[in-house]
Amino acid sequence: MIFELAERSKAAKLFEGAEDSMILSCLEGVMGSIYVTDTEAPKSAMACLACFAFPAGEPSAELASFRPGGPFCFVPPDDGWRKLITECRPNAARLTRYAIRKDTRFDQRKLASIAASLPEGYELRRIDGAIYDMCLRDPLFTDCVSHFDSKDDYLARGRGMAVLKDGRLVSAASSYTVYREGIEIEIDTAEDERRKGLASAVGAALILLCLGEGLYPSWDAANMDSVRLAEKLGYELAREYDCYWAEDEP
Repeated sequence: MIFELAERSKAAKLFEGAEDSMILSCLEGVMGSIYVTDTEAPKSAMACLACFAFPAGEPSAELASFRPGGPFCFVPPDDGWRKLITECRPNAARLTRYAIRKDTRFDQRKLASIAASLPEGYELRRIDGAIYDMCLRDPLFTDCVSHFDSKDDYLARGRGMAVLKDGRLVSAASSYTVYREGIEIEIDTAEDERRKGLASAVGAALILLCLGEGLYPSWDAANMDSVRLAEKLGYELAREYDCYWAEDEP
């Protein structure tokens, strides 16, 4: 039987050494949930936030077969979990993602120059209530704000910058999720506005906003385009890793 763990500290040792900020969000009780099969002395656990599931500890078929709802991307920490997930979820699609180093020392002067390089006719703004509503209305930008409980919650805990053109939202960099010491970055740009430096500018602006508030802007890349953008902004690639996208129940 699967239980949501109320005393999240009981699962902390199972995730020891994990660097993903979404795991920290779950352990800290800032966002997400942790699921276990034993609430007193868990030997296995799964941290779930947004559409990501991070198992840990002893491989558990119960947890590998569980999801709290909707499609999930399972990120196995080792070969034991990888083998079990593929056995329990034979239809899951194997994907490659790219972990970015979490100790970046940013060149803030370079970032300021990138943020100021928007083409004429484009406006850089912090995401406020009105832009939050724009994000929710547009499926391309929904992930920039949708993992918060409400607009007020986002405005209190989230961080985001946007690029507008003639009042239209065309690019945004925002907190996909948050943890105590920082955020996980999400960047999206309208397809007809790409290759103009908008993502670079809005990403640089968000990084500077975070650094100014003592927050770390964590980055994890879904593809090589994201890796190249991260490197342009000062990050370094750490490694690539496998994950498994499951849309159906096992």
